[in-house]
Amino acid sequence: MLKQLLGKLPRKSVKSDSLEDPSNDFSNGGIQRTTSLNGASPRPNTVKRTSSAVFPSSVIAGIEPLLPFKDAPASEKMSLFISKLSLCCIVFDFNDPTKNTTEKDLKRLTLLELLDFVASGPPRFSEPAILALCKMCAVNLFRVFPHNSRSSRSNSGGENDDDEPSFDPAWPHLQIVYDILLKFITSSSVEAKVAKKYINRSFILRVLDLYESEDPRERESLKAIMHRIYGKFMVYRPFIRKSISNIFYRFVFETERHNGITELLEIFASVIMGFALPLKEEHKIFLWRALIPLHKPKCLGVYFQQLSYCITQFIEKDPKLASTVIRGLLKYWPITNSQKEVMFLGEVEEILEAINMAEFQRVMVPLFWRIGCCINSSHFQVAERALLLWNNDQIFNLIAHNRQVILPIIFPSLEMNVQCHWNQSVLNLTLNVRNVFIEMDNMLFLDCHARFLEEQEKQTLAMEKRKEAWDRLENAASLQPMSGNTTAVLVTSCHD
Repeated sequence: MLKQLLGKLPRKSVKSDSLEDPSNDFSNGGIQRTTSLNGASPRPNTVKRTSSAVFPSSVIAGIEPLLPFKDAPASEKMSLFISKLSLCCIVFDFNDPTKNTTEKDLKRLTLLELLDFVASGPPRFSEPAILALCKMCAVNLFRVFPHNSRSSRSNSGGENDDDEPSFDPAWPHLQIVYDILLKFITSSSVEAKVAKKYINRSFILRVLDLYESEDPRERESLKAIMHRIYGKFMVYRPFIRKSISNIFYRFVFETERHNGITELLEIFASVIMGFALPLKEEHKIFLWRALIPLHKPKCLGVYFQQLSYCITQFIEKDPKLASTVIRGLLKYWPITNSQKEVMFLGEVEEILEAINMAEFQRVMVPLFWRIGCCINSSHFQVAERALLLWNNDQIFNLIAHNRQVILPIIFPSLEMNVQCHWNQSVLNLTLNVRNVFIEMDNMLFLDCHARFLEEQEKQTLAMEKRKEAWDRLENAASLQPMSGNTTAVLVTSCHD
C-alpha cells in the first residue's frame, strides 16, 4: 500500500515559469481531489492529490519522501522538504476511522517531521518551498463547511451555550498543518517579499472563511495565524481590516450567523492597541459602522465581552469617541430584551468611567432619559442594574456636577418606583438614590417634587376630562333613535 501511495507523487516536469506566476489562486480549481472530507468518494480506496504542475520534478525527482531529514545531506534537505510536502497533499476521509489507517499514520508522522524542520529554522526557504508549503496548507485546510451545520452556536442567541461544541474528526492532521503554517509565518527564514506572492489576498480570504468552523480548536489556531499574518505582511493590513469589516457587516445586516465573531474581535482588540495617534478617519468609521452595530444581533451575549473590550480600547485611544459610542448604544438599545439591556447598562458604566465632562454633557440628556426608563422597568434585574450606577464614584461625580439637568429627567421614574414597583430590592435601591439627591441638593429635590405633583395633578385633570367627554358621547349615542338596518351596539364605559 505504501508503494502505491508513493507512486501517486507527481513526477511530470513543468516549465519553470509556473513558480513565477502570481496568479496562483488557492480558491480556484487547481487542486484536484478524489476523496472528500465529507465522505463523498467517486472511487473507493483512492487518495487525493494535487496537480502535477504544483511541484517541479526537477526539485523532487529522485528524493525519497520517507527519508528522515537527519539522514539527508544539507544540500538536499530543501528538496526533501518539498517532497514531503507533496506527500502530505494527499487528504483522507476521517469520517471512517477504520479506513486508510496506515496511510493516515504515515501522513501524520510526515507532518510532524515537517513541523520540526520548519521550527528548526533552516537558513532560508526557497521560493519553490514556499509555494509547495502554501499549496499543502491550501489542500488540507481550505474547505467549505456544510450550510446546515454552520453558525448554530451564534444564531442561538446564547441560549445553547452549554451545548457540546462540534469537533472536526480530521483535527489530528489539521492541528499539525496549522502549527506548520504558524511556524512558517513566524520563521526568520521566510522572506516576506517572496512569501507575499503566495500568501496573497486570495489566501487570506480563504483563511478568513475558515472562521466559520464549528471546532473551537480550529478557530483558536486561526486566530494565532491571522495575528502573525497581520504582523508580518504590513502591506496586507488595510485589506485584512476591510475583509474583517465585511464579515461583520454581513453578520449584522444579513445573516446574524457566524461562529468566529468572538475570535475576530479578539484579533481586532490587539490591532486597535497598535493604532497610532491621532486615529485615522478610517478607524473611526470602522468603530461607527462595524463595531457599534454588532450590538444589534440577538446573540450579542456570545461575543459581548470581546466587543466591549474593543470599544473600550477605542475610547482609551481617543476619549472624544465616548459620546459617539453612547449615541450608538442608544440607537441599538434593546427595548424588549431584558438580558441585553443589562449588558448595555454594564457597558454604559464602563464608558462613563472613562468619559470626560465635555463629552458627558453632550449625551447626558438622552442617556439619562433611557436610564430613567430602565429604572421603571418591570424586570427587576434591569431596574437594579440602572440604580446601581449611583454606586460608581466616577458616575456619581458626573451626576453631581450636572444634577440641575439630570434630576428633573429621572425624578418621575424614582417617584413612580417608590409608589408602585413590585420588587422590594428595587424599592430599597430607589429610596437610597432618592436620599442621595436629597443630601446632594435638597432645594432642587423639593423643586422637582413640586413639579412632579403639579404634573400628576395635570394628568389627573386630563383623565377626568377624557372621562367626561366619553360619558357625554355615550349619553348622546343612547338618545339617538335606531332606524333602518342599524344594529344596536352596547357601549360600556371602561375607566380606571
